[in-house]
Amino acid sequence: MTARRRSREQGTTPWWRLHLLALTAVDVNATIASIDSHRPTPAVLFLCVHNAGRSQMALGWFRHLAGGRAVAGSGGSEPADEVNPAAVAAMAEVGIDISEEIPKLWTDEVVRVADVVITMGCGDACPFYPGTRYEDWPLDDPAGQGLEAVRPVRDAIETRVRTLLGSLGVPVDGAVQRAGDDSYL
Repeated sequence: MTARRRSREQGTTPWWRLHLLALTAVDVNATIASIDSHRPTPAVLFLCVHNAGRSQMALGWFRHLAGGRAVAGSGGSEPADEVNPAAVAAMAEVGIDISEEIPKLWTDEVVRVADVVITMGCGDACPFYPGTRYEDWPLDDPAGQGLEAVRPVRDAIETRVRTLLGSLGVPVDGAVQRAGDDSYL
């Protein structure tokens, strides 16, 4: 019995058809990769008054979870002289270093190019431009607070950043280790 007849009678697929299917799958995957590479990278801006606590923690979480798949910045309407030490310590507990960040003044130009602007307690001081997606995150201000008070704010920001990245279609790098914890979340 010939291979052609045997494959037809036994219901097996001839090798050349499997090869064509494999080539088609490769072409489809290459096309998807090409489309994904031309898709714009989302740009997010985190704003609070002093750019010393909430917006810096949000930026730290965003960069940690998004990797290089999205970009973000932060700013304030009245930048502080330094990032809140309790915010730096709280983020260090989860393995995210924001100690080198510097509070910055937001500018109209930066806000205009952002796809998403997240405001945190800056009220009317935060800018608004039509066509830009805005979210206001009502979070406690960690200014002047100790580490115990900053941890819940840090954790709430993590949850919100994860949700934001999901809404942007950005895959999340998930593992975060808490200080003193040998298991990963």
